[in-house]
Amino acid sequence: MTPEKRTKSVRNWIASAEYDFTTAEHMLQTGRYLYVIFMCHLAIEKMLKAHVELHENKFPPKIHSLTSLIERAGLDIPVEFKKIILELNASSIPTRYPEDLKRSLRVHNKQKCKSALAATKETLQWLKSHSRFAKL
Repeated sequence: MTPEKRTKSVRNWIASAEYDFTTAEHMLQTGRYLYVIFMCHLAIEKMLKAHVELHENKFPPKIHSLTSLIERAGLDIPVEFKKIILELNASSIPTRYPEDLKRSLRVHNKQKCKSALAATKETLQWLKSHSRFAKL
């Protein structure tokens, strides 16, 4: 892939992550709390895939594990951001495929989702401000 195509691809990952985060904000406003968590996970996933693409110099794999993407990206993520990433990673499957919808909705309530959204925003800002993106 040419450097121009790589830059375009990475910018697309970043734009897509930002789009998904905005969707998470809308899901919070409309009370669709499981989708807040889902979209926060997806936004972080896409931002990490931008990092993976730059680090590995190839299109990232079609995986959803945030911990695997962190490893592949070669990132040393501060503890406060790693915490939300691990929480979102653990919540991914239960919010996508809840075994007990009522229980999942109790667990992922408005306050928890509001907190997850704020932490995701800070994490995305940190990931986006990484020096790896300086030349984009």
